[in-house]
Amino acid sequence: MADINVVPLVDVVLVLLLIFMVTAPMLQMGIDVNLPRVTARPVDVGEEKLVLTINADREIFVNRYKATLDDLNTKLESIFAARIDRDLYLRADETVPYGFVVQVMSEVRKAGVDRLGMITDPPKE
Repeated sequence: MADINVVPLVDVVLVLLLIFMVTAPMLQMGIDVNLPRVTARPVDVGEEKLVLTINADREIFVNRYKATLDDLNTKLESIFAARIDRDLYLRADETVPYGFVVQVMSEVRKAGVDRLGMITDPPKE
C-alpha cells in the first residue's frame, strides 16, 4: 500500500487543539502589563491617551484630575463608558511603595481596563 495514512496526524492535531483550548483561559488570570522598552517607538500622540499618575505623596491623578483610591474605580468606569479603547498608562514615582501601586492596579483592573501600560524613563547614562 503506497498511500500516506493521515489518521494519526489528525489525531495528534486534535489532541493538541484540545490541550490549547483547555490551557488558554488559565493564562488570562493575572493583570496584563505591557512594559515599554528603552528602544521602543514613542506612543502616537494623535489620540489622547489616559494616563494615571501616582506621585511621591501617594496622590492619584487621572490625566490632570485628582482622585482618591476609593473613588478611582467609579471615575474610571465613567470615563471608559464613553471610550472605545480601554487602555490605560500608569506612571508612578519610584519612592511609592510597591504595595500601594498594586492596590491602584487592582482598582484599575476592577474598572474594566483591558490593557495596562507602564510608563518609565530610560536609564541614565
